Amino acid sequence: MTAKRFFDTNVVIYAYDDSEPTKQAVARSLLLNAAATATGVISTQVLGEFFHATVVRRSLLTVANARTALRALSRLHVATIPPSLVERAVDLHERFQLRYWDALIIATAKHEGCDEVLSEDLNHGQNYDGVRVTNPFVIVSDASHTP
Repeated sequence: MTAKRFFDTNVVIYAYDDSEPTKQAVARSLLLNAAATATGVISTQVLGEFFHATVVRRSLLTVANARTALRALSRLHVATIPPSLVERAVDLHERFQLRYWDALIIATAKHEGCDEVLSEDLNHGQNYDGVRVTNPFVIVSDASHTP
């Protein structure tokens, strides 16, 4: 069985961000593969942050296009966040000095049985309570700086 991967909001946003074509291609490929193999996990938090970032904050999408994107993203496994995960996120916030919303991503990923969180914002390679963070754009960034 293939390990489940949790997608942080920033990776999902890149799939819809035409201003970063290389990162967009990586994010789209990861999301398509995760959907095809039923290994992708997001949460209601990610869906809400995605809408806010792409429509309200950055105007990447219209409301109609964001709605379509939200429906497509909902083909992944979407975790809901019970109060117990909020409390767990507070514990992770204290233990690892994470921002609360990042701690909630980690708590939700662990609760859903994910081995890995794909994120550009968290420390690449860091293990938080048994969940490894991978920045899927590190190889892309390193390659673009090679002489």
